Amino acid sequence: MVQGKNVGVVIPAAGSGTRFGGGVAKQFLELNGESLLSRTVKQFQIHPAVDSIAIACSNEGLELTASIVRNIQATKVVWIGLGGLYRQDSVRNALQHLATDIVLVHDAARPFVSGEIIDRVLNGVIEFGAAIPVVPPKDTLKISTGDMLVKSTPPRETLWLAQTPQGFMSDILKRAFHYALQNHFIGTDDASLVEQIGVPVKLVEGDVRNFKITTPEDLLLASLLAK
Repeated sequence: MVQGKNVGVVIPAAGSGTRFGGGVAKQFLELNGESLLSRTVKQFQIHPAVDSIAIACSNEGLELTASIVRNIQATKVVWIGLGGLYRQDSVRNALQHLATDIVLVHDAARPFVSGEIIDRVLNGVIEFGAAIPVVPPKDTLKISTGDMLVKSTPPRETLWLAQTPQGFMSDILKRAFHYALQNHFIGTDDASLVEQIGVPVKLVEGDVRNFKITTPEDLLLASLLAK
């Protein structure tokens, strides 16, 4: 709870992680002997403002997810269930099982989320209704034409790389999902859905260490950072 408001967390963990190969979904890959999902859930379990956690996973991952939750004694987990075809379908399914004022949505494969990032997002949600953590890009970005020629170079000072957890007042996020469903809109993150209904999203300071583990190279880097 923060400022009298209950906080719920949705962790979409239904992805297949096909870029890793080997038939193991990335959220179940181990980092120094502990799965990414376990490390991620722990960060929210220990955060004093978090009241409840809902995890959406694949049918194949239900038993393993439940086992992980039991092993780490994640008592804040109130629901483990099936996700959907798209990430936002998984989030929408899990959202229905939370009765909180604020919802944070966090990638299962971002095990290095810190309490400080969670706090900054929550403070942004309290003030603005929606907030996401971001970091500035290190490289110059190019917009290309269809035939891979440079079309333009956007000013880097206006560009940010979005991370999670992305936080919203629950009613705002539910309205955004309803709009997306009615208009067949598929977003690449939850903030993009909220943008569609005209709600400004506050940018707060993220952390380069809070990266999403997507490739074997990411996992190698993560193993160097993991304790």
